Amino acid sequence: MIELNLLEQIIADQKKNFDVKDIGIAREVDFSKYLKTKQITAISGVRRSGKSTLLKQFSARFPDFYYITFDDERLINFTVDDFSNLMLVFKKSREAAVIFMDEVQNIIGWERFARRLYEEGYKIFVTGSNAKLLSSELATHLTGRYFKIELYPFSFREFLTFKNINPADRSSAGQAAMLKNFDEYLTGGGFPEAIKYQEKEYLKRIYEDVLYKDLIARFKIRETKLFQQLAAYLFSNVGKEISYNGLKKALGYKSPMSVRKHVGFMTEAYLVFELMKYDYSLKKQFISDKKVFVIDNGLRNEIAFSVSEDKGRLLENSVFIELKRRGHEIYYFKNKKECDFLIKEKNKITSAIQVTTHLGDENQEREISGLLEAMKASHLKKGLILTINQEKTIKQNGTTIEVKSLWRWLTDQTGILWTSKPKHK
Repeated sequence: MIELNLLEQIIADQKKNFDVKDIGIAREVDFSKYLKTKQITAISGVRRSGKSTLLKQFSARFPDFYYITFDDERLINFTVDDFSNLMLVFKKSREAAVIFMDEVQNIIGWERFARRLYEEGYKIFVTGSNAKLLSSELATHLTGRYFKIELYPFSFREFLTFKNINPADRSSAGQAAMLKNFDEYLTGGGFPEAIKYQEKEYLKRIYEDVLYKDLIARFKIRETKLFQQLAAYLFSNVGKEISYNGLKKALGYKSPMSVRKHVGFMTEAYLVFELMKYDYSLKKQFISDKKVFVIDNGLRNEIAFSVSEDKGRLLENSVFIELKRRGHEIYYFKNKKECDFLIKEKNKITSAIQVTTHLGDENQEREISGLLEAMKASHLKKGLILTINQEKTIKQNGTTIEVKSLWRWLTDQTGILWTSKPKHK
């Protein structure tokens, strides 16, 4: 166990650092939703996406609170047995009814401690960087006692707020500013501190920290070089179909199951995402090739083996991450033709989206026919095509296709497919 005096010093140091931490821009989170409930609030997301800053923003709503972060090398030997001493240290300094625990997944058994505090009447906030670990612990021991927030790097709206640009400004000057900043956001991504310091090396450090600290070290991965090559390959093939067997052959893995396991580790750390092909048969959905997307375009551009900008892939990745941010269940469509995204709600497809840089004579028939085939299969009368900067409506065969600029769609809270409802269990 950690000595009481050392634990007291660590807590004092951490609280001092947390008190002077920059509160940042307000994230697009329904704060009142989580403040008025007694439920535990669990914040998960990729490393450096702003989880600690969001805790800071929540803490500003309380007169006093306890705080600890387990992302501290001095707490490397902290175990569930140390939680009793932790509460002694907390209560020794003052009385508070709110507890913030950052990067809590580092401590095995934390959920039992959280449940006990919840039952004692404490208001609890926790953060974690591992999707599966946090979810399984919450579902097993805290069922019905928590709300979950999945935090991503800045949305384009948050990016504009950081830049002091009003997303609602539709003047010529305002739109020009948004177009300029959209291009920066599209290629540079939304990691808060990378935007703040304008340092590309920072993105590489994030990637390496996730790869080595959150994955290779945590899961004791031995084939480190192969694992690195797999990650780089996935980052280089955003929006493309992959199969575990194909990756096995391309990279020299011993079996498709090893590939599947390693890709699974990356999805747990919010580094990459797999998108399944939609099919009425669940079995076919699972055995079909997946498409791969990544957490952030800026991170992708620093890591990928790329000889060109490939703006179309960046657009598609931005749409995917935004749909995830908005809490949608997403698939891709492929039959005779293809459609980039289908949205499923309440066991049926409710929306179809096609993404392209520009809709012109060379690609209009392909893009529209793929969207129409997906709409027909899903019994939809309306569809959406997102481009860099086009706005029009296409009426065809009793259907309506809205063509909309991606930057406008990303900033429009009242437009198609906007949902900001928090997930809860």
